[in-house]
Amino acid sequence: MIETKNKPLEEQIVKVLDANQICSFATVDGKKPKVRYMALFHDGLTIYLATNKKTDKVDELRENPNVHILVGYDGKASSEILQIQATAAISNDNALREKLWNDELKQWFEGPHDPEFVVLEISPSSIEYTNGDSKPQVWQK
Repeated sequence: MIETKNKPLEEQIVKVLDANQICSFATVDGKKPKVRYMALFHDGLTIYLATNKKTDKVDELRENPNVHILVGYDGKASSEILQIQATAAISNDNALREKLWNDELKQWFEGPHDPEFVVLEISPSSIEYTNGDSKPQVWQK
């Protein structure tokens, strides 16, 4: 889990992550961004995304691990929003795959040990928190 010196901001960020099960996830494809929606899992400020190892996003991450995640907009001016700059690592760690496994993933994988199932482990370097009522606050690693 990532440590931070600004505990109140970290706690607010974790609340936003807890409240959102979907995020937009951007990778770099050549020199252009490529964005898709993904199911969001997290442990503190470490974010996990489940995917198939034979996807474009995995190929893109092998070329460039820099990613951007957007979390939280609910259509209201007072939405709590996170803009996350991070790097991603591709993991096939069995303990992590078992931890993240849920019935929703059955439509794509046979189980937590399916050889096609990998986890993207996202390590934020910077997180901008905005709630619509105040200036953005930035957490940095």
